[in-house]
Amino acid sequence: MGPLAGIRIIELAGIGPGPFCGMMLSDMGAEVIRVERAAPGRPAPKDVLVRNRRSIAVDLKNPKGVETVLRLVEGADGLFEGFRPGVTERLGLGPDECLARNPKLVYGRMTGWGQDGPMAQAAGHDINYIGLSGALHAIGRAGERPVPPLNLVGDFGGGGMLLAFGMVCALLEAQRSGEGQVVDAAMVDGAASLMAMFFSFAAQGGFTDQRGTNLLDGGAHFYDTYETADGQYVCIGSIEPQFYALLVEKAGLDADTFAPQMDAGQWPALKAKLAEVFRTKTRDEWCSIMEGTDVCFAPVLSIFEAPQHPHNAARGTFVDVDGITQPAPAPRFSRTQAEIRGPAPAPGARLRRGPRGLRLRRRGDRGTHRGRRRERQLDRPGRRRGGRGSGHRREEGETGLAGELRR
Repeated sequence: MGPLAGIRIIELAGIGPGPFCGMMLSDMGAEVIRVERAAPGRPAPKDVLVRNRRSIAVDLKNPKGVETVLRLVEGADGLFEGFRPGVTERLGLGPDECLARNPKLVYGRMTGWGQDGPMAQAAGHDINYIGLSGALHAIGRAGERPVPPLNLVGDFGGGGMLLAFGMVCALLEAQRSGEGQVVDAAMVDGAASLMAMFFSFAAQGGFTDQRGTNLLDGGAHFYDTYETADGQYVCIGSIEPQFYALLVEKAGLDADTFAPQMDAGQWPALKAKLAEVFRTKTRDEWCSIMEGTDVCFAPVLSIFEAPQHPHNAARGTFVDVDGITQPAPAPRFSRTQAEIRGPAPAPGARLRRGPRGLRLRRRGDRGTHRGRRRERQLDRPGRRRGGRGSGHRREEGETGLAGELRR
C-alpha cells in the first residue's frame, strides 16, 4: 500500500497532464475514480497513464449524471479536471457546487494558460505553453530553431506533476484546517518554475539567450551527446574538474589541448575534436571504457532499449503489466511501497476490486432509516426493493456504479 492509501480522488477524464497526475496519485496508493463518457463496447485502452484506476461512465450533460458525480464528491478527498476555464461551472460541477457538497474537498484544475489572464480561453498545447514560458526558446542547437523536448516540460513536468504536487499540498493543509480549496495548476506557470535555475544563471551573467552556447544546452563540449562509429550515441556530463580530467584520460585526449575547460570561446573547436574521437569506437566499446566510472557517461538508449539495460533491470525501473512495458511507480518508499494494481480499465468498467469501495448517499440520509433503505437500493443498481417482481430501473446519466464501488 502506497503512502496515499486511504485518499480518494475523482478524476474527470481528460488527456495528457490530467491522466499523468492521476497515475502519479494512484501509483502512490490513492483510489482514483475516473469519470468518463459512456462508451459501450469500447475496450480497455493500452494507456499507461490510466493504470490503477476505477472507471465509471457518466453523461455529464444529463442532470442525473451530474448528481451522480456530486454524490461521489461527498465521499472524496479531492477532484481534478482538465477542461478550459468555466466548463465545469457550466456543467454544474464547478468548485462552488463541489465545495458546497464537501467543504474539505481539494479541487484541482489543470490548464495550459491558467484560470485567468488574456490567454485563458485560447486553445493550446504543450509546445505553446513552454513557448510562452521561456523554456522552448532555450532548447536547441546554436544557430538553429528551438526543438520541442517531446511534451515532457509542459504536459508532464510543468503540468501533471505540478498538479499532483499541488493536490497533495492542499490535501495536507486540509487535514489541519478542515477546509478545501482550489488548485490552479497552469502549464505555463509550471514550465516557468522549471526554468528557475536558468533565471539564476542569467542574473549571475552565466546564461545568454543564444541557445546552444551555454553550459547545459549543448554549448559546452563536456556536456553533450556524441555519435559513435556504429551510428549510435553516447552522452557525457563531465562538469566538475575531476570528472573532466577523467574524461580526458579515458578518451585519450591531449591534456594540454583540452585544459581550458571553461573557456567558452574554445568550446566549438574542442567539441569538434571530441566528436572525432567518439566516432572512432562503437557505443558498446565506449561503454566498456567509461560506463560506471566518474566520467559522468551513459549510452543514449531508445525506449525499447532502456528496459533491457542491466542497471534498469536490477532496479526494476520498468515493468510489464498485461504485456505492456512501462515505467514502474516512482519515487520509492522504504515502508509504504507504491505499486501497480492493475492496467487501464475499459471506460465505465465495473471493477470489483479496489482499495476500498463506495456507497452513495443522498445528503441528509446518513444514519437514518430512509438513508439505509436508499443505500440498499443503490447497492443493487437499477433494481427496486421488493423482490423478484419489482422490475428493473436504471437512472439516466449513470451506469450502475454504486453496487460496484461499495464501502
